[in-house]
Amino acid sequence: MKENVLLDKSFKFAVRIVKLSQYLQKDKKEFILSKQILRSGTSIGAMVREAQHAESTKDFIHKLNIALKEANETEYWLLLLKEGNYISEKELESIHPAIEELLKLLISIIKSNKKKL
Repeated sequence: MKENVLLDKSFKFAVRIVKLSQYLQKDKKEFILSKQILRSGTSIGAMVREAQHAESTKDFIHKLNIALKEANETEYWLLLLKEGNYISEKELESIHPAIEELLKLLISIIKSNKKKL
């Protein structure tokens, strides 16, 4: 079976987000933002996975665009958590490159598939 870098990275990122959400709830007693980042951070991989069985190239692009929006939102929540002192600079630096990479991958794949249309 062919390796799918986006599928793999988005799943691993979702696992990290689940653990971050658990940490925020258990250690920081933060329940609202932890649920927001859990929702958006895990939606990225879910939409990527859904795109694997898209009905058409347009549907594939549409689903990846939703994943891109969720990735942008997740980055927002990460930055907000840092500014709100729920996570440290070091913790942000640990996870931020992963969301940046997902954003770049999604943008690249969307652009290349739009050219096919």
